[in-house]
Order: sequence, then C-alpha cells, then structure tokens
Amino acid sequence: MKRGFYTIMSAQFFSSLADNALFVGAVQLLRSSGAPEWQQAALVPMFALFYVVLAPFVGAFADALPKGKVMFISNTIKVVGCLLMLFGTHPLMAYAIVGLGAAAYSPAKYGILTELLPASQLVKANGWIEGLTIASIILGVLLGGQLVSPMISSALLSFDFPFITTSIDTAPEAAIGILIFVYLAAAWFNTRIPETGVSMRPMPKNLLSLLPDFWTCNTKLWNDKLGQISLSTTTLFWGVSGNLRYIVLAWAAAALGYSVTQASALVGVVAIGTAVGAVAASLRMRLEHAVNVMPLGIGMGLLVILLNFIDNVWVAAPFLILLGGLGGFLVVPMNALLQHRGHNLMGAGRSIAVQNFNEQACILGLGGMYALSTSMGLSAFGAISAFGIVVAGFMWVIKRWHERNVRDHADEVNHLLDVARNDNLHG
Repeated sequence: MKRGFYTIMSAQFFSSLADNALFVGAVQLLRSSGAPEWQQAALVPMFALFYVVLAPFVGAFADALPKGKVMFISNTIKVVGCLLMLFGTHPLMAYAIVGLGAAAYSPAKYGILTELLPASQLVKANGWIEGLTIASIILGVLLGGQLVSPMISSALLSFDFPFITTSIDTAPEAAIGILIFVYLAAAWFNTRIPETGVSMRPMPKNLLSLLPDFWTCNTKLWNDKLGQISLSTTTLFWGVSGNLRYIVLAWAAAALGYSVTQASALVGVVAIGTAVGAVAASLRMRLEHAVNVMPLGIGMGLLVILLNFIDNVWVAAPFLILLGGLGGFLVVPMNALLQHRGHNLMGAGRSIAVQNFNEQACILGLGGMYALSTSMGLSAFGAISAFGIVVAGFMWVIKRWHERNVRDHADEVNHLLDVARNDNLHG
C-alpha cells in the first residue's frame, strides 16, 4: 500500500472513533434529561438526514476539491455540531449537524481509495479500512460508555481550567467536550493526506443542475447488472446495521438490565466480529467473486431473530461476534465491487454519494419506523424480530434477482465479471 493510504486510515480512525463515542454520549444526554425513548431511537435517522438531503451535492463537492481538504472541512463541521450540543441546542438537531459533516466526509474517504490505489488492491484496501473503521467503532462505543460512567465523568467534571468557567456540568457534556479534541486530531491527519494528481471536476455555478446529474448517476448504478446487486446488498446491510447499534443498546437494557456504559460494550462486541469478517474477506475474496457472499446475508437476518432468545451475556457475546463476522465478510467484497462499478461508470465521488444516498435513506426509513414504533409501544424484542425478517427476506429477493440476471442477461453479466477480473489482475 502507498504511504498516503495509512494517513487516510489514521484520519478515518479518529473521526470514526469520535462519531461512535458521540452517539453514546448523545444517548446518555437524552436519557439524563428525561427525554422519551423515541428521541433516543431518532438519533440514528437524524444522523442520516443530511446524507439523504445533500446526496446530489456532496459527491460533486468531493470531486471538486482535493479529498484531504474535503475531509478537513467535514471534520470542522462535526466540531461545530459538538459545540452546538454543548451550548443548548437540542441533541437531535446538533447530532444532525454532525451527520452533515459525516455526509460530506464519506464520498471523499472512499473516493480517494480509487484515486490512490489500483483496482487489484481495492478489496484489500476496503478490508483494512473497514476493519479499522470497525475497530474505531469498538473503541468509540467503549470510549463513549466510559466517558459517561460515574468514575470517569466525576474526574472530568472535577477538573477546572484556571480563569475559565464553562457550562459543562453533566457527564455527557464532559464526554462531548473531550470528543471535540478527538475530531481535531482527525482534522490534523486530514492536512497530511497527499494529493493524488487526479483532475478535479469543478462544481457548477447552478447547484440545481446537479440534481439531474445525480439522478442519472443513480439510474446508471441501478441499471448496471452488477452495480444493482452490490448496491442493493450494501444498502440493506447498512440500513439494518446502522439501526442495530441502538437496538443492541435497547435490547441489553431490556434483556440484561444493562446501563448505557455496560451496553456499549456489547455494541463493541458486534463490531469485533465485523472487523474479523472484514479482514478475512479482504484476504480471501476476489473482486469478481463478490456476488458469492449473498447467502451470508440471509443467515445474518436469521441470526438477528435468535437474539430474542438470549438472556445471558456469556451466550450473547460469542453470538454477537458471529453475527458481526457474517456482516463483515458480506459487506467488504460487495462494497469493493460497488466502488469498482461506480468508478467506471461515473467517477469516485459521485458513485460514493449515490451509495450513501441509498444506504442512508434505508437507515433513515428503518430508523424512522423504529422510532415511530417505539413511540407507539413496540418493544426492543419486537424490533429485533422485524429487522431480522427484513434482512433475511430482502437478501433472498436480491439473491434471486442476481440469479435472474445471470439467466436472462448472461453475456452482459459475464462481461462485467471479466472486466472486474482483468482489472483485479492488471490494475
């Protein structure tokens, strides 16, 4: 791997670490203020909001500037969201601003991989960057859980800056204050990312002209016989896993009686399995064989349902590792295939923006349904059953869709697989 790749990984690690720790802090901030549970569940779709609303624009923005600069600007927006949360803005609104920064960050983070590395290294690069992202999720939720714990938070709140008086008076506020410095560390690494030499595509003067361009890019990926399968698979995976992060917290409280600090460790356990699966996929899978992992998605959905029958943490921990492992092995090759097709069809930044739009729209839709259901009395157990059925059922549909493509459009599918195979060998 080129040296710049490791700088990207470092920047991604700290930014993702803060994102996930902030989620735990925001949940605790709402709980400590007596907010209803539906508001806690709504954190997930609020984070996804700007991914969906700004999808036509952030891809073009990522292609118009050096991607390291785009990532720096995005981390600055996240810091603004943290400051808003600290100084009185409703946590849901402030967390949406953090989501705005993340929405701008993602096309640059993934798009730079296709600019910096050859196609032959895409699966490996995705495996490592996803594995590192998952590691940051593990450490992030653990960090967030520890920062809001009584022992750590009391130590933070007892510290006084000389001649400076702040309005930070609670454990979650102290945690958010610390996380601002983690985002600043990520921003510093962003300034060290090298330029790739790829020509920039200027933003048009009329931003509304991006709407038909985005629609065209979206249509291209959905019409591509491999792009549509990888896009639908990653959309479903991230739609469910994005909401599963909160559902595990709710399940741990209902089934095990865990606090936010204790439950955050179980979210990290899922991420451990995902990291193992992601690295295993990067070592074993080839780009042209990505479609072979779809049955794992069906198995993942069925395992989610079985979570309802577990009430012992010593059974839950290995079970959640297995669940995460299937997801990691599923998403890495599919993500690489999607990036490959998107880069060939429309350019890195735009293709990642299309991917984010679909995935985050799924998170937004499923998260909105979960928050609404929670406000109407649905238990965590009912939500887990519904999510498991959705994953298994839709993955079966996607698998049948690909089988029909192979049967009815054999020449086109085989040609696209040959392109992937040749790029993997000679890229």
